[in-house]
Amino acid sequence: MTRAYSVVGLGKLGASMSAAIASRGFSVIGVDVNEQAVAALNQGRAPIEETGLEDCIRANRARLRATTSCLDAVLGSDVTFVVVPTPSDATGAFSLSYAESAFQEIGRALAVKDSYHVVALTSTVLPCSSRYKLLPILENASGKLAGPDFGLCYSPEFIALGSVIRDFLNPDFVLIGEADARAGAVLEACYAAILQNAPPCRRMSLENAELAKLALNTYVTTKITYANMLADLCERIPGGDVDVVCDAIGLDSRIGRKYLTGGLGYGGPCFPRDNVALGFLARALGTQAQIAEVTDEANRGRTARLLERLEALIGHGVTVAVLGLAYKPLSHVIEESAGIDLAVACARTGATVVAYDPLAGLAARGELQSFVEVFDSLGDCLRGADVVLIANPDPSFRGAVSAALQASSKPVTVVDFWRRLAPELDGLANVRYVACGRASDDMEGGQMLARQWTGVLSAGLSQAASDD
Repeated sequence: MTRAYSVVGLGKLGASMSAAIASRGFSVIGVDVNEQAVAALNQGRAPIEETGLEDCIRANRARLRATTSCLDAVLGSDVTFVVVPTPSDATGAFSLSYAESAFQEIGRALAVKDSYHVVALTSTVLPCSSRYKLLPILENASGKLAGPDFGLCYSPEFIALGSVIRDFLNPDFVLIGEADARAGAVLEACYAAILQNAPPCRRMSLENAELAKLALNTYVTTKITYANMLADLCERIPGGDVDVVCDAIGLDSRIGRKYLTGGLGYGGPCFPRDNVALGFLARALGTQAQIAEVTDEANRGRTARLLERLEALIGHGVTVAVLGLAYKPLSHVIEESAGIDLAVACARTGATVVAYDPLAGLAARGELQSFVEVFDSLGDCLRGADVVLIANPDPSFRGAVSAALQASSKPVTVVDFWRRLAPELDGLANVRYVACGRASDDMEGGQMLARQWTGVLSAGLSQAASDD
């Protein structure tokens, strides 16, 4: 059976999902309360910035349309994905206000629809949200029952901004929480037809799926933070190199290499808040999620700890160039960006701070305002810099940074938090290259450890003598 789809919410994920599903040959109706977003999609334009989205929309325009009416969308489709914001509230929990509004409208549409319809929520929510908060809204608004009359699933996506379309179409696995088996079977069949890579599918209760989404994200952030801890240790050990260590331990199948790369802290619209939400959930259930809470605390303090190491380089009279203001490479998003945090913190020391990002410059300019001058050109940003901080490993920096610095004879210190530019910068006459996560002073680290172990040895011998 060939199904038609609707997607409620045309943000970065919703708009990209709409285009991706259409690219697989299916009819898709996008829904949003924002009339500008609806008009953009209907005109073949991307309503938001996301890598490859505009091209995908243009290529599949014949199968894509948008509306502000949930009634129109539900009546014109068989399955509705709900991709609306669930912002964090003051307690760390996720607000359901946008989801409640969407489900109210979808329920009203279901009331006048004769055929079976599946509603699949993809937004991140706390466990029990779907069954005890959102499902009753659908039933009350429609006058129908979940199961015999319509289906409800919770099926979050595991994507990264900047590669949403690719990630959606090629996931590692599919996660489906189902209110009943019929709804889960329909959605599983839909994914089998839409996705490109035939991933494994795990179907379970709504609550287990809701927890699994949070659990996966918080586990990944723990892995990132662990690698950052190793990076700090490697800087203090003679010959220490976090990439060498992580390459080795990543070969163990119990660990794996993904996300095990020391650098700056994680950011973006999902990871930071998910740890906080898991902590809230644990407290609400009368238990603890200490690992999630400690991970969040360590991540939020990472910029300050790194700046302590850079204290001798940054201050009044120093021009600092920060490269990379998006929270990750190939993204326009600056939410919870370590690069933004670095730029602001450097400016507060009295340094003159300039910055550049190939995609997020406009958004960063509005965020940083009078603190930092954001340039449209990498060359302009680097001109006159005394210190350069590589805040995210954007591939466009390779070659371009070394070319710009070679054109000037001005001495400059480059601090590379990701160690990506070592092959081209290490050894340049006018560049002092500092790779975070690698030892830069073996003598200092060796002497520190020698003093430590000499003290331990002496203490051990004294204790042994007293015992005799």
